[in-house]
Amino acid sequence: MSVRISGIDLPIYKRGVIGLTYLYGIGKSLSKNILHFVGIDENKKVEEWSDDDLSKIRKYISNYIKIEGELRSEIQFNIKRLMDIGCYIGTRHRKGLPLRGQKTKNNCRTRKGRKKTVANKKKVTK
Repeated sequence: MSVRISGIDLPIYKRGVIGLTYLYGIGKSLSKNILHFVGIDENKKVEEWSDDDLSKIRKYISNYIKIEGELRSEIQFNIKRLMDIGCYIGTRHRKGLPLRGQKTKNNCRTRKGRKKTVANKKKVTK
């Protein structure tokens, strides 16, 4: 028996709090809040959830929380908006540089990509 919420299979042998974090957009604290609101013990394993518990969780998530594709598209739209208005963060996104004030002289290889070697000018000989 597998448990699916919005197209994602949750691991059935993990606790409920950890199982919900497999959904994009739900972290540990949000999963605790969801289970507390719905009234399910957070230490209860996913396989122990009844159909009623599962339907409560699905209903709560669909009504109050953006997850998976909807959240990803909203984030992409926000980044595109920042690039269109030409603000500082938008220009950093466009150039592929770090956004939040990090130094770029030595580090930030994750954001900049692999090193691109720049050749030196050759000296003119007489």
